Parts: sequence; structure tokens; C-alpha cells
Amino acid sequence: MRKLLIITSFILIGSQGFTQSRKYSNEFLNIGVGSRAFGMSNAVVASANDVTAGYWNPAGLTRMSGNLQVGLMHSEYFAGIAKYDYGAVAAQIDAKSFAALSVVRFGVDDIPNTTELIDANGNINYDRIKSFSAVDYAFIGSYARKQTDNLSIGGNVKVIHRKVGDFGQSWGFGLDAALQYRLKQFSFGLMAKDITTTFNAWSYSLDQRTRDVFTQTGNEIPENSTEITTPKVILGVGYETKISPKFSLNTEVNLDVTTDGKRNVLVQGDPFSIDPHIGAELSYRQMVYLRGGLGNIQQSKDFNDRQVYTMQPNIGIGLKIRNLSIDYALTDIGNASDALYSNVFSLRLDIFRSGENK
Repeated sequence: MRKLLIITSFILIGSQGFTQSRKYSNEFLNIGVGSRAFGMSNAVVASANDVTAGYWNPAGLTRMSGNLQVGLMHSEYFAGIAKYDYGAVAAQIDAKSFAALSVVRFGVDDIPNTTELIDANGNINYDRIKSFSAVDYAFIGSYARKQTDNLSIGGNVKVIHRKVGDFGQSWGFGLDAALQYRLKQFSFGLMAKDITTTFNAWSYSLDQRTRDVFTQTGNEIPENSTEITTPKVILGVGYETKISPKFSLNTEVNLDVTTDGKRNVLVQGDPFSIDPHIGAELSYRQMVYLRGGLGNIQQSKDFNDRQVYTMQPNIGIGLKIRNLSIDYALTDIGNASDALYSNVFSLRLDIFRSGENK
């Protein structure tokens, strides 16, 4: 009977892993932030120039408008089961220096805990069912500085906290380094994530009853461990052109180079794999924006058992009203064939010092 009562929580814990180093570690930090980026399939490393640059490429903070920016985003995945939220603030320190603080939360709430559903006498009592949350947090501190009129550099300090109810939690730490370079209509970006590798130190506190349930149901009892996230490099090239006095077009190509082994991406290798994605943004008077992108290129098999490539399309729109930017994206968070699309909304507020141009 108890084999039927394996709780959802430890399915989630198992998905987070207990080994020293594994693929897709801290993957919630690769989802992205900001509806502009989602609409462009996350191809923004070279062009990021607002508060979201603290996440995408901190060097881009040197190009933000206003002296202070505030950004917010909310989205829900899997029919609202998982919620993804982001908030950030960025500020100009002096003529050449900028800083930002970003917070990311990805969580599944109200998960049933059925470890105490059956008491010591074998009786089922549904009143004993409680709920908990499995949540990932990231706190990102960013700093950027203009080196020349064309070159900016930046870096991130990341603190990561992951928690699964009262059963287990981890704390982690990591560093990113980045740069942006502009040459006429071209922009170049480099984002080196987890440059020293990022760790998550997991600790678990399971009472004896939960341990007994795990043993009787044939589940592994988790042990304290350290999870490692290997470095990842994102390269970006963008091009911006004026189509007419009212319209301009910004296009960008990014290459995500991972170092944790073979992945199901366009260029597969061990330890290096390369995942390309492309985005475009058409603007009207820098007020109305139409965006699109292609990414998540993967191999799969069709009905005839032949290898085919699939890709994920994304679209988005944006509206800037004075100092307020409202953005929306319709994005497929999984394989394109799954048709699992999510609505993503984000806001950005630019704040200027008194007397400065808006």
C-alpha cells in the first residue's frame, strides 16, 4: 500500500540531484528574465541595456536610460503549477559605474506531503496530509563600468538558495564576468557564467518516520552533498539599422557554449555543446516594439523513426509610455512539439534626476 504513497516532494528532490557534479544544475537560472528577452528567444547578450542586463550581461547596465530603473516580471508554467517571478533595481553610481540587484524565484507551492497519511497502526487519515513548497531563489548583485565609449565590463556575485519544505535545503555561491563592445551599428557581447564553478551545498533533515517510509517504499534516503554547476559562455553579435525615420530593426545571434557534456542541441560534443538562438526586434519611434525569435533547436524522431530537428518560436510585443515600458511575450518553455506556451508579462520604470532629459 505504501508504495502507492510516494510523495510528490521527493520526486522533485530527486530531480534536483544529489551527486557532486551533474548536467543541468541550477537550470532555473537559465530560463531567462524579461519579456523582451523571451520574445527574442533570449538572444540579448549583446543588446541588453536596461535593468535586466544584471541578469543577461551586467556590462550592459552602462547603457541604461535614466539614473534608476526598476523591473518586474511574472509568469506561470504547467497550467499555473509552477510560478516564476523576477524583480530588480539598477542605479547609476557615477559617470562610469552602475550597479544592480536582482531576485529570481521559481517555485511549486502546495505540494501534498503524504508521509504521515498512514499511522503506525495502518489507518489512513487524510487530515494528516500537509502541504509544502519546493522553491529556488537567486540573489544577484551586479556591477558595471565603462572602460571607453565603446567598451564596458561587468560582473555578478550570485547567492543561490534552494529549499524543499522542511526536508532539505541548499546554499550556493557563484561569479559571472561579462563585457559589451559597440562598433558603429554592431554590438558584441560575452557573458561567462559560473566562471569559478558554482556550488550548492545540500543538507537534509528527515525524521525517523520519513526515513522509514522511504525505506519501505524502496526510495533512496538523500545524504548531504555538494552540487556543482560548471562554467557556461554566451557569445552574442547584434546589428541595429534604421529602416526609415520611424522604424528601426535590431537583430541578434547568440551562441550558448556549455561545458557539462553532450546536450541535445544543434552542436553536440563532450564536454562542449553549442546552442544557437536568434532574435529580432522591430521598433516604431522607439515606442512600439514587435519581437520574434527562434531557439531550442533539438533532435527528435518523427512517426517514421527518422531523426529530425525541431525549434522553438517565440513572439512578443512592447509599449513604452514616457518612463514606463510594458512588455509581453508568448513563449514555449519546452519542446516546440509539446505546444506548451506561457504568457510572460514584465514592467520597467525609468527614473531620472530632476532636470535631466527623459
